[in-house]
Amino acid sequence: MVKAKKEIPTPLLKSGFVTLIGRSNVGKSALLNTLVGKKLAAVTDKPQTTRDIIHGVLNTAQGQAVFVDTPGIFKDKGNPLSGKLIQRAHDALQGIDIIMYVADPTKSLGVEERATLAMIRNQEIPKLLVINKTDLPAHEKTFLEDYLALADQFTAVFEVSAEENRHIQPLKDKVFELLPVGIPTYPSDQLTNINTKFWVAELIREKIFKALRQEVPYTTHVEVQEMEEKPDIYVIKATVYTYDSRYKKMIIGAGGRSIKEIGIATRKELEAALNKKVFLELEVETDRRWEEKI
Repeated sequence: MVKAKKEIPTPLLKSGFVTLIGRSNVGKSALLNTLVGKKLAAVTDKPQTTRDIIHGVLNTAQGQAVFVDTPGIFKDKGNPLSGKLIQRAHDALQGIDIIMYVADPTKSLGVEERATLAMIRNQEIPKLLVINKTDLPAHEKTFLEDYLALADQFTAVFEVSAEENRHIQPLKDKVFELLPVGIPTYPSDQLTNINTKFWVAELIREKIFKALRQEVPYTTHVEVQEMEEKPDIYVIKATVYTYDSRYKKMIIGAGGRSIKEIGIATRKELEAALNKKVFLELEVETDRRWEEKI
């Protein structure tokens, strides 16, 4: 008598969306980049760098997690852009599977934290409290205990460093433990919802934020008009828009020095990422209605 072969059941894969939310400048974008292992979102030390909803896709043997980066919660009643960005963050909480509330232990619990906690309080899905920047010295993490005291509002608490890639794996493991079984949203070879032109524009804007004085970057918007791959070089042409001629002068700089520095910094990172020489042409234009484009 021939015995029937025992079939080994195929493991059910997990799939779902994880939204990262928190006040501005807590390191959400850096955390998204670290989680997926690729730089997708612009990272600076200035608030409101992130303006759009960016997906970072992580595929593992356990399934697919789509991490959703969101604009930081930044209360500024005098700035209409802030209201628009907060609404985008709020919209990113709809139809998801896990909330990842990212906190900065160097900052006190204030208006932005209370607003963020109010946004997620009634969400009946798993919530993870992720305290970032734990690589900093203890004397700088003044408010760590205040955030740890919020633990009873969350499914689990993690202390990580996105910058140093510390304690990230346990966070990933918990995400896949909590995600539902499902069909992947993205093909296995797609890492994000953004296209290459958008990514290049974000990279240019990141360099603007890092190069210019506090008030200037917030007046800017970047669009890539042309991106052509040739056999030995990428040719990229982009425009930096600002809403005031005085900011245009600052962005260009004396003798074109500022825009040249921005271009050099962008080109170096692009060449490393694309593994090819890059010709980058940047123009600066004034457009008082650029906020309508984002």
